[in-house]
Amino acid sequence: MQVLEQKPTNAESREWAVWVKGLTREYTTRNFFGGVTRSTWALSGIDFQIAYGELFGLIGPNGAGKTTTIKILTTLLTPTGGDALILGLDVRKDLYEIRRRIGIVFGGERGLYNRVSAVDNLRYFSDLYGVDPGVARKRIPQLLEVVGLAGREKERVEKYSRGMKQRLHIAKALVHDPELIFLDEPTIGLDPAGARDIRNMVRDLKAQGKTILLTTHYMFEAEELCQRVGVISKGKIVALDTPSELKNMVRDISVIDLKTYGATMDYVEALRALPNVVRVVADLESEQQSIRIQTPLGADLLPKVVAALPEGAKIIDRTIKEPTLEDAYLRLVEE
Repeated sequence: MQVLEQKPTNAESREWAVWVKGLTREYTTRNFFGGVTRSTWALSGIDFQIAYGELFGLIGPNGAGKTTTIKILTTLLTPTGGDALILGLDVRKDLYEIRRRIGIVFGGERGLYNRVSAVDNLRYFSDLYGVDPGVARKRIPQLLEVVGLAGREKERVEKYSRGMKQRLHIAKALVHDPELIFLDEPTIGLDPAGARDIRNMVRDLKAQGKTILLTTHYMFEAEELCQRVGVISKGKIVALDTPSELKNMVRDISVIDLKTYGATMDYVEALRALPNVVRVVADLESEQQSIRIQTPLGADLLPKVVAALPEGAKIIDRTIKEPTLEDAYLRLVEE
């Protein structure tokens, strides 16, 4: 997509659900006397656009600027510099109109009233958004059905599991039928079944024509759901393209996935020291150890991988794969 070089006119801005140009945000720490002791740039001039009806992913490591970006675009934080238009509205000037037309889902359990029921939560937020009471009476049962809480809607939210609370967060974000939805790590901390249900809901929202900005730490989730992905690192957008095109950036490597028993960090370091090994990512703390090796040699590296095994360690399973979005992501954020 073409990146606009100047702030669009009203007509041009209607082409984009989200338009961001040169966006910056500085955080300052002040001492007791009001003097600045430290200045940190969370965003250093980012540019991107999201089309109406698009499901756009924003990925990056902790501290990269994802949450700061979301807070600015949802009018919870004022930018230091640059411009951002949401549905053609300025995040500095049109705060209340933007808030009326967007929905926000943050990962975690905050933002709900735990001592009342799901129905009461949704009634409260529909009133807050100015939804007509007659419309709300019809919409709330429909939303509870959609998010899988029908039959549990009169229970206090404090009795809900984390996954159920996250479903209620989604219903809350949809109660006023927003045009644009921000999903900030919506599956974080959920069990596999709960996370799968949330991803299915996201697909359904996309099918309804909703515009969605999704942030996630799970690369497979971004690859599975998003039409385009922006990679943010150290406050800058370092890549922006479709998942397929981002994966093409690492088409020069293959991936060896190992399931091991008894592997140690010394073994991981020995793998990293092998010629033609680009990167090694290991999880030795889980019950089933996993080691991921990026290399241009593919299966030809396996004899050296086996030879480096320490005494008592075993390779339980090994697979040679094509690189994924995660492999492209690791290259981009580590450059």
